[in-house]
Amino acid sequence: MSEEQILSVDDTLAALRAVGEATRLRLIALLAESELTVKDATAILGQSQPRISRHLKLLAEADLIQRFPEGSWVYYRLADGPEGELARALVARISKEDPVLAADQERFQAIRKAKSEEAAAYFAARALTWDRERSLHVSEDDVETAMRAALGDKPFQSFLDLGTGTGRLLEVFSDLYTSALGIDASHDMLAVARANLARSGLANAQLRHGDVYALNVPPRSFDVVAVHQVLHFLEEPARALSEAARALRPGGRLLLVDFAPHELEFLREKHAHRRLGFSRDQMERWLEALELDLEQVTDLVPADETENNLTVTLWLARDRRIVTDLPSRDTSLEVA
Repeated sequence: MSEEQILSVDDTLAALRAVGEATRLRLIALLAESELTVKDATAILGQSQPRISRHLKLLAEADLIQRFPEGSWVYYRLADGPEGELARALVARISKEDPVLAADQERFQAIRKAKSEEAAAYFAARALTWDRERSLHVSEDDVETAMRAALGDKPFQSFLDLGTGTGRLLEVFSDLYTSALGIDASHDMLAVARANLARSGLANAQLRHGDVYALNVPPRSFDVVAVHQVLHFLEEPARALSEAARALRPGGRLLLVDFAPHELEFLREKHAHRRLGFSRDQMERWLEALELDLEQVTDLVPADETENNLTVTLWLARDRRIVTDLPSRDTSLEVA
């Protein structure tokens, strides 16, 4: 263990005192699995918001958890430092069959399912006009031009588009890849995407229904993975990034496109956004944890800066593993 990961006796005692209470231990167990808001924690633990907020404050003061304000919401997650590692170690030694924690987990999964169904209903209702809705915020032509510039003109073998939506990126990069796969959780979106690909005559691009949190693709199988305007809809964007990184071949590239931080709260209620953009620091921290090297960051600021216009940011990262013996081309990508 490095010197930075070692706690002093006083810090260790402070951390243990902070977690040595039933509600706070339950919170730590939940945060070991996912980020949570106060509202989420209140619903899961069945306690008042002031009480939950107080417990979270004590855990934050002990450096066990971190607090990340985002618009009118605040997300909490386990800290990255030695206190956070101590919390993870404690949780790992608690029985998964403990009735209190099992009930918490059941309620947590119910909340997660409800949010997923809410997002799915949103996409199903808007599948036919999805591309037009995207253009309300920033020019998609400019975004696609920037994405092309980031990847360059050199052809590559395999392309994976996560949250493919109407399949637009499969068309945009069709002259660069040999084979491509678009994955989306919405059957309605996939129906539109199939119609679009058929109209474009793209025979080397396939579509599949799937979950960005649990990709049914072989590991180390794609040269380029794109996640275009998807992360802000997700409750756990870091978890989706981990799956995307798993799919990358050594030396492969991950292209992320999403909004820079903003304060447009109405996007949560009217457009099912879960996150109000992502900062450069936050994204770099996530990518570093996945052993991806950030090579390029590009901000696309709208020329007409009205209150409802959003800046789009592109992040291009590369898998730092050395390219040696790459797996053979996968032939199991069947059309869903």
